[in-house]
Amino acid sequence: MVVGGVVSLVAMYFALQKEIEVAKDLPEPTITRAEYDLKDQLIRETIMNTKQKVDENSAKLDRIESKLFEIIERQ
Repeated sequence: MVVGGVVSLVAMYFALQKEIEVAKDLPEPTITRAEYDLKDQLIRETIMNTKQKVDENSAKLDRIESKLFEIIERQ
């Protein structure tokens, strides 16, 4: 049982090594225009979402600051 497991692992190791060597010989994949456009769109959407979150946090910070100012004035 143990010997069978070891043989199986060794066989998988050599099979993976062969696949790695084959993958090294393959040409670099080219980026298609559609893939480039999708990545560009994703980056732009991420930037806009981040800007929206920053604006929301800025508004919250302004409210916190005004409440803090009111508390300080009362004392």
